[in-house]
Amino acid sequence: MADNSSQNTPSNKKKLNLRVNKVARIQYLQDFFFHKLTLFFASSVLIVLLGIIISLIISAWPTLKESGIGFFFKNEWNVVNSKFGGLSSIYGTLVTSIIALLIAVPISFGIAVFLTETCPIWLRRPLGIAIEILAAIPSIIYGMFGLFVFAPIFGDYIQPALHSTLGQIPFIGILFSGPQNGIGVLCAGIILSFMIIPFIASVIRDVFSIVPPILKESAYGIGCTTWEVVTRIVLPYTRVGVVGGVMLGLGRALGETMAITFVIGNAHRINASLFSPGSSIASTLANEFGEAEPGLHYASLFALGLTLFIITFVVLFAAKLMLVNIDKKKGVKS
Repeated sequence: MADNSSQNTPSNKKKLNLRVNKVARIQYLQDFFFHKLTLFFASSVLIVLLGIIISLIISAWPTLKESGIGFFFKNEWNVVNSKFGGLSSIYGTLVTSIIALLIAVPISFGIAVFLTETCPIWLRRPLGIAIEILAAIPSIIYGMFGLFVFAPIFGDYIQPALHSTLGQIPFIGILFSGPQNGIGVLCAGIILSFMIIPFIASVIRDVFSIVPPILKESAYGIGCTTWEVVTRIVLPYTRVGVVGGVMLGLGRALGETMAITFVIGNAHRINASLFSPGSSIASTLANEFGEAEPGLHYASLFALGLTLFIITFVVLFAAKLMLVNIDKKKGVKS
């Protein structure tokens, strides 16, 4: 008792309070500096983004001042006469990206479902590693493969088959007419799909794997099929991650440069036929930026870069808006 009473003396309590206050001050300073450091990191992203926007606008201003909004709707790109319009490049960028998504999303979804639901355990890891290796292959390798391997096969066998089948259907047949030399918008879209499949499949597989097993086991327990489990349990649970994976693939497709440059044909014109050569914003920048002289040509290339930035922003905003609407409707019966 004497020992306990001696420990509770005013001097000991004062020392204890001083120690507690010192620890509290240290923790407060740590939290303060950690908060400011993370705030700086987060703000630096916005600062860089704002800097990119401002630099693009300043560099593209001569073209925007000369042509106004008409630059985005004019189908003319004549370096000799200094007449520039970005419509053909915008058209090629959007069409090739849409083709790539139409091919890549179903295949990526099937890969993810197979790896997470039906693939034998001993095969999951090798297949997963193979997909990740495909995602790490440089884009120029895909371009070389497209130009020297895929394009000849595509022109000799696939294009004639598409022309003799889909090309004979009214209205959509015009999409599969034109020169059958392997190089063109459709070939570029297919090569893009090869490039983005590993990205989308890897992300979807990862988000599918975080679904609690008890949810899937419960669904299987009441007699659901694998398709029902995936569409009614897994997809609703992981929709944000799935959309994020698709947007990641779309972002790569919109900004891809070297692979597109190899196989799209690099022609500044718009054709209804997907077999015809075209151009994209990234391929135009890759082909002409190094030789552009200060003036309208140089500013027009920056205007194309600004256009690509706007397209990417609009796509991401639309995806975010779609997710918000889905969240609002969650739990509401139709």
